[in-house]
Amino acid sequence: MRSDIEIADSAVLEDIGAIAERAGIDKKYVECYGSKKAKIDLGFLKANEGKKDGKLILVTAITPTPLGEGKTTTTIGLGDGLRRIGKKAVLALREPSMGPVFGVKGGATGGGMAQVAPMADINLHFNGDFHAIEAANNLLCAMVDNHIFHGNELDIDPSTITIRRAMDMNDRELRSIVAGLGRKNGVVREDGFDITVASEVMAVFCLSSSLSDLKERLGRIIVGYSRKGSPVTAADLKAQGAMAAILKDALKPNLVQTLEGTPAFIHGGPFANIAHGCNSVLATRMALKCGEYTVTEAGFGGDLGAEKFFDIKCRASGLVPSCVVLVATVRALKLHGGVKKDNLKEENPLAVREGCSNLRRHIRNMKDVFGLPVVVALNRFLTDTPEEIEEVRKASQEEGVEMILSQGWEKGGEGMVELAEKVLELCEMESKFTFAYDSSDSLEDKIKKLVTKVYGGAKVNFAPGTRTKLKKAQELGMGSSPVCMAKTQYSFSDDPKKLGAPENFTLTVSDIRISRGAGFVVVLTGDIMTMPGLPKVPQAELIDVSEDGTISGLM
Repeated sequence: MRSDIEIADSAVLEDIGAIAERAGIDKKYVECYGSKKAKIDLGFLKANEGKKDGKLILVTAITPTPLGEGKTTTTIGLGDGLRRIGKKAVLALREPSMGPVFGVKGGATGGGMAQVAPMADINLHFNGDFHAIEAANNLLCAMVDNHIFHGNELDIDPSTITIRRAMDMNDRELRSIVAGLGRKNGVVREDGFDITVASEVMAVFCLSSSLSDLKERLGRIIVGYSRKGSPVTAADLKAQGAMAAILKDALKPNLVQTLEGTPAFIHGGPFANIAHGCNSVLATRMALKCGEYTVTEAGFGGDLGAEKFFDIKCRASGLVPSCVVLVATVRALKLHGGVKKDNLKEENPLAVREGCSNLRRHIRNMKDVFGLPVVVALNRFLTDTPEEIEEVRKASQEEGVEMILSQGWEKGGEGMVELAEKVLELCEMESKFTFAYDSSDSLEDKIKKLVTKVYGGAKVNFAPGTRTKLKKAQELGMGSSPVCMAKTQYSFSDDPKKLGAPENFTLTVSDIRISRGAGFVVVLTGDIMTMPGLPKVPQAELIDVSEDGTISGLM
């Protein structure tokens, strides 16, 4: 059986100009990066302001496992499936971070016959976007320390600096460091790195509606506080112009294609467990102007990516989804049903039935909390048995939704036609889309509503100092802002060992970060970290490049 990268490398791709033409994009807006990738100038959006948007379809998933559940594969396959039945479909996806590419999870370009390409280019510093975001973030950090070194006119208290340096790589050694050691090297202080996808600059980048909006948001980023307690911003340091200059080209959405020639915008990439988990607003808006149906995804499970897609991205942009595709796998449901990771290939319908408690809660959240029509897409694996599949079908039907097999990995768009037809049906249903909380709720109440309404918990424990930080956020005008929950992706709770659908648990808020540029308050829970580490045997050990430039080992 061929690997994903072997399948991708053997595909005959069309020239990116033909893909842009298929999406209805005039060539004057197409900036080619070679023959298979392009950026699309923002003038395209301005020229199409009056054009009606297509329908927006969100793909999310049950609570994932470290094995991955194939959400991106399903998203890509669904786009190809819609084209197979004669619909003009476009994809809007996140860019992969090199952290998981070299770590344990692998890339984010789909799998099997449902992939976006060129795979290696997308997975490895795709068009330089993440490098630009990283550089803009680190320029701001450098300007903060430089300002203090040269007299500190703004009277910044070094112990209150909140902006952290960023790097798009898993490196636990950089979580907490001491900076400024040595003569004439600045002020000695504690510092640290976040992975680039967790930085506020990434969030600002993905939520901005234009270059001017980007610049304004960058200027609002709080870098620390003066000794009198006043916030100091990037605008106070006069940094926003230079940061925007670095990001000017990166802000233009990237256009590539699936193996079947479906246009795909891939742009921005915040993680959903430690950030807001959605591709850029600009790319989504562009996709909506290019097709009858835009298929997008949100990271990790519905309690993270989908919730943030609704409560943060849709609230900020005015986007309204038409329906939700909820991806599940038999092996993940068996894990949630109590089966050990090493035994997931063994048939166990009873464990699937037990694990469907997780599926049921996600279905109810999409239907009852957010008010959207739902279909369950069971991403089929060769080891799944008819009896196990039937348990998923039965649980879905008992929750009032249909389950359809997702076979994009094996068959590409051909294996997704049934799901595509169901999605068309759901898109014509009445949507009663709503949010999980009101903007007028207090920040504390927003956190509590997410814990009780979406996660299934009973109460929230606020660690010492966190309520003070919430009060500070309120004082800084952030009281009506959304909250971005930084939580483990492996459980509804803040404990990754609590699988299935835990109830009546207490979630602990460990810290609060104010992201005034992004427009939300980050709520860190449990022991969540914003700089991951590499596993004992990282995927990087398997990646290589041949003399002719062919890359191997990507997954």
